[in-house]
Amino acid sequence: MKKYNIAVVGATGNVGREILNILDFRKFPINKMFALASSRSEGTKINYGDDKDIVVSDLEKFNFNDIDIVLSSAGSDISKKFSKIAIKEGAIIIDNTSHFRMEKNVPLIVPEVNPEDLKTFAKKKIVANPNCSTIQMVMALKPIHDLFKVKKIFVSTYQSTSGAGKTAMDELFHQTLDVYKNKPLEANFFTKKIAFNLIPHIDDFLDNGDTKEENKMIEETQKILKAKIDIFSTCVRVPVFVGHGESVFIETEKKINFKKVISAMKKFPGLSIVNESIDGGYVTPDESAGEDNVFVSRIRIKDEKKMGMWVVADNLRKGAALNTVQIAELLIKKYLKK
Repeated sequence: MKKYNIAVVGATGNVGREILNILDFRKFPINKMFALASSRSEGTKINYGDDKDIVVSDLEKFNFNDIDIVLSSAGSDISKKFSKIAIKEGAIIIDNTSHFRMEKNVPLIVPEVNPEDLKTFAKKKIVANPNCSTIQMVMALKPIHDLFKVKKIFVSTYQSTSGAGKTAMDELFHQTLDVYKNKPLEANFFTKKIAFNLIPHIDDFLDNGDTKEENKMIEETQKILKAKIDIFSTCVRVPVFVGHGESVFIETEKKINFKKVISAMKKFPGLSIVNESIDGGYVTPDESAGEDNVFVSRIRIKDEKKMGMWVVADNLRKGAALNTVQIAELLIKKYLKK
């Protein structure tokens, strides 16, 4: 089996560390692996897998000449700067930031949903990983869309603090402690307190009143499913460390058959259906943490062409790191294997 030289950019972050663990767990065929981050982290040792570690190198000084695949998750500005360098030196980029997602000729991939789109990767040697909230929603939508053609989506997300990074998680942790210590709460990272609260605001506001996060869900879903679906999205940050939840209500062009929906979802790779109308007959974000699958619960048909569901997933795994590694696996299986 051919082995590859891999560079993980943003290796010290939440997603970067998860990528290292998943590469090891899934036994990705690695010849050499490099963990890259800013100069502040140079020389830092990262533990991953059961008993492995890797020393962080400075991204600014790194030479990509011998790298086959770069798994990048270090922010849009960093991707903008270093992706060009890495591509020029012969690497293929799988990027987990928003920078390349809507670019023409850059495939935006969820391997279970649109693997055929990966064939265009060679045009720019970049593959984009979708937003975490988009990934779990299109995973649930794809089997329904194939059968009944989704035409409208109303989605409200309940997104954990890990989606905003370690600083955001730390703020939730310290604010929660301060509540019990009867100390005043300081909101430094978030616009308002996050402990015991909900914040209907993720990323910057746009002129139309949507936030960038809400707009990502709209544009990315349309690109992945290749359909001009009418989408209304409201993205909310919640006091949870890991795991995103989504309430998704859809309208379809064709009449929905409940038995066919359930059957198609159960057969769809990467989906788990836990849909019982009893106490606890559903999956919560906490229960999704550490799991690879996307979980669908509370499936309800409201009339012939309308249905709702509750969708949860670990945003650091399927919402980011796992999907990135799965793209790399698909890439070497279909296009790079010699």
